Amino acid sequence: MELNDIKPADGSRPDRRRVGRGIGSGLGKTAGRGHKGQKSRSGGYHKVGFEGGQMPLQRRLPKRGFKSHLLKYNAEVTLTALSKLEVNDIDVLTLKQAGLVAEMAKFVKVIKTGEITRAIKLNGIGATAGAKAAIEAAGGTVA
Repeated sequence: MELNDIKPADGSRPDRRRVGRGIGSGLGKTAGRGHKGQKSRSGGYHKVGFEGGQMPLQRRLPKRGFKSHLLKYNAEVTLTALSKLEVNDIDVLTLKQAGLVAEMAKFVKVIKTGEITRAIKLNGIGATAGAKAAIEAAGGTVA
């Protein structure tokens, strides 16, 4: 076998469709485009959602909802995750180094999932009402 002998397997690469090459090909004359109309002409087509001039559906329906582009900077941490950390003085940088929040995170909030038994101090981190109560019951503080 030589490099110039290599060919794809039979039937794996069908011949491309050569339109407008005579009546015997089966794709002559109108070349599979039918008769007349916008779609039969070269360059004749319309954008997605075009309804012939009628007000398109995406414009007839009301605008609804909003998704903040700042959501990617928010992160959540559970009480269970905080209890597994060895440090007692916790800030955003500590959580990033531990891998509990993403590097992009700017605003972190503690949520009350699980329990915490030891006293920890939160600096620059928010907490839900339930999480704050659980941390303060364990002897910690939320600053």
